Amino acid sequence: MKLVAAKVPVSTVWTSPDAPRDIDAPAIAEQPDVAAWAKAMDTETRLGLHGRTLTQLLFAEPVLVRSERDGWSEIVAPWQPSSQDALGYPGWVPSSHLGELPGSASAPVAIAVPTASLLAEPGAGAAVAELSFGTVLASVEHVDGYTRVATPDGGSGWLSEDVLRSVEQPSGAEDRLRLGALFLGLEYLWGGTSAYGLDCSGLIHTVSRVLGVRIPRDAHDQADMLENIPVDEAQPGDLYFFARPDKPIHHVGFVSPEGMLHASETGKKLEDAALTDDRRSTLVTAARL
Repeated sequence: MKLVAAKVPVSTVWTSPDAPRDIDAPAIAEQPDVAAWAKAMDTETRLGLHGRTLTQLLFAEPVLVRSERDGWSEIVAPWQPSSQDALGYPGWVPSSHLGELPGSASAPVAIAVPTASLLAEPGAGAAVAELSFGTVLASVEHVDGYTRVATPDGGSGWLSEDVLRSVEQPSGAEDRLRLGALFLGLEYLWGGTSAYGLDCSGLIHTVSRVLGVRIPRDAHDQADMLENIPVDEAQPGDLYFFARPDKPIHHVGFVSPEGMLHASETGKKLEDAALTDDRRSTLVTAARL
């Protein structure tokens, strides 16, 4: 195995090289346009992602490559813990989406706004790339309100400091709810962990990443790893988990003063609302981050 990094802003992870459909071409292009891909899909097309997509990698995220064939790489994502593999979340991505790990640096920072422009020089010129919320980068230096960050393939770029948050900065429940609320109205995307679409556990995982907390990618693994608490003791910023009788956990959301902040399901949008009767009937446990 070799350790590399995602060198595109968002790389979607697939169940196999044969999983993408014709409509998914923008997502697997050498320079993927995930925003256009998400915008082009209606509810039926999004439902077709079930069994095809698994998760997403963000720019500079480390990746272990297990094998390669026909322009695709079989990978595991160490930053996304999973019960499927002790090394990280498994799947397949186009090999063109992968490059060398960024150079060594310190003081990791995360993009804490929906999207941010990576610039070649501080405050100057067109964007080199548009990076997603949740992207974590190693900072190199700070100049006049901009931070230089290490990028894959030995490069670097600049980000405005007002879009960044140190992942080492302490955080609390209000931070989780504030960051989650940035995506109210965003359409649910199966396997999504980026500003262009989130699924229920993707929301929890990605917000936690910005706050410097590494938790599993999937809801059932999150429930298994985190400190479970009685449902009636849950406070805003904690997590609610849902399951049907004798079935594994299938849904998760942030407890909020209104009820729950969550990415509901395909065909719906991220919302902060009171729990429905169906949700209440399947609420099985809560957890504290």
